[in-house]
Amino acid sequence: MMPAAPSPVPRPWLASYPPGVPADVTIPANTTVASLMEADCFRYGKLPAYLSLGTPLTYDELEIQSRYFASWLQQQGVRTGTRVALMMPNILQYPIALFGVLRAGGVAVNCNPLYTPRELEFQLRDAGAEVIVVLENFAHTLMEVRNLPRLRHIVVTSVGALLGEFKGRFVDMVLRYVKRRVPRWKLEHTTDFREALRLGSHKAFVPPSLGPQDLAFLQYTGGTTGRPKGAMLSHGNIVANLTQVDEWMKEVVVEGAELVVTALPLYHIFALTANCLTFMHKGAANLLIINPRDLDAVVKELSRYPFSVITGVNTLFNALLHHPRFARLDFSTLKVTLGGGMAVQREVAERWKQVTGNPVLQAYGLTETSPAAIINPLSVLTFTGSIGLPIPSTEVVIRDEGGHDLPLESPGELCIRGPQVMVGYWNQPEETRAVFFPDGFLRTGDIGKLDAAGYVTLLDRKKDMIKVSGFNVYPNEIEDVVARHPGVREVAAIGVPDPHSGEAIKLFVVKRDPALTADQLLQYCRHEMTGYKVPRHVTFREDLPHTNVGKVLRRALKEEA
Repeated sequence: MMPAAPSPVPRPWLASYPPGVPADVTIPANTTVASLMEADCFRYGKLPAYLSLGTPLTYDELEIQSRYFASWLQQQGVRTGTRVALMMPNILQYPIALFGVLRAGGVAVNCNPLYTPRELEFQLRDAGAEVIVVLENFAHTLMEVRNLPRLRHIVVTSVGALLGEFKGRFVDMVLRYVKRRVPRWKLEHTTDFREALRLGSHKAFVPPSLGPQDLAFLQYTGGTTGRPKGAMLSHGNIVANLTQVDEWMKEVVVEGAELVVTALPLYHIFALTANCLTFMHKGAANLLIINPRDLDAVVKELSRYPFSVITGVNTLFNALLHHPRFARLDFSTLKVTLGGGMAVQREVAERWKQVTGNPVLQAYGLTETSPAAIINPLSVLTFTGSIGLPIPSTEVVIRDEGGHDLPLESPGELCIRGPQVMVGYWNQPEETRAVFFPDGFLRTGDIGKLDAAGYVTLLDRKKDMIKVSGFNVYPNEIEDVVARHPGVREVAAIGVPDPHSGEAIKLFVVKRDPALTADQLLQYCRHEMTGYKVPRHVTFREDLPHTNVGKVLRRALKEEA
């Protein structure tokens, strides 16, 4: 007997949908990310797909070189389901390698180049990776990993490898001998990336049997709450998400005419889908930023191109706004600023609108949802604080600890169901069962609420909520208020044990005004917030710890406290 179809839930957000956006999408049958990418490359041909350090990679070139890499992978025994690790920042080799892996039928395993040897060893062993493509700047990390019995092939490349002979040599020379960004390394049985392409060009590529049910990515969660887990994202999951987002933005994004700033790392799920895949599907050019922490270089790159879209996190927007030359850029072509990954603070959003003339549109998603699930309409002109509306074919409910649906405006755990939701966690059936309700809704671990118009407001991570004298306090709210103080550049709030109230709120603050004192800040908080929300402790720091995409690491601050 076939299992009963999940019961539908009320969808009040449909009444708030922009004109022309359907309630549900029709996902192309038998379509994979690989077949979609091939069609896009043939469709957009001579247009630039990616730009790095002034060098373009056209769609035609992407198709040819990824086909060569796919052929080389097949020569090394890569078949449908073989895991291939990618350990690179935003360079031209990344999309070539990524699409080569997918076209060969492999499963892409994205690795943070800043991993320690311990972290890298865990991920490669857990995934069972048989091939890795690594930038030489990080090969020394791989060199220190000793026990990888399944890893058979190592492909090494350099930043300048695909930038042209003269420019490439110059860039690599500067990185190796002037800036000393390439630590010494020695690995046996490696293949140069360009050599792999050359060898792949000598043998015809044979497309494998591949379907929507096959895995495209093992995308590992950050592990900030414990052991990292590999979210299994199928070709069907990713194609569904691309179809959903395509319908959401079709009235604003013009095919073949957009330039999207890609400062967030492509190995992270946000930029991977939102930039690399979504905008490529629209024939856009991705301006690749190799190191977003080098703000001078970022602003210089932005000054060279008439960009129309930029994606980022709150910390990136805040850092750009504090750069002395950012406000002098030409923003006349900018029409979409998409914020995700963490809450965008109102103070940052309002200053962004003032400087650029463009509002920050918040979106929400998880590694487990491919990632887009909730997005503000692209027609929104002001920052609302909401993360938006569930996108087509996506259902959202707010539930209590017992799994019961809560009424509108009631805070509870945000739960999501839709075709973009992952298959499960790699080799972790218990973890998979724990994160799904029996009716297929994914437990996000985030606290939010849903209003009558269907808009979702995110309050905080469930694990970060602070209990003060029995009251729930959300760090995001505290940080949002404190960030408005003119003397504050950046802030994080955590809960610390307190003998009287159970927990008390502690602030970690990076000053904008060197003269700012703790007493001044606390007096401001007393004026802006009710008593139980007022912090008890303030610590000033030169900087705050961040993840690779710029999220503040509250866990590290809690360990310090």
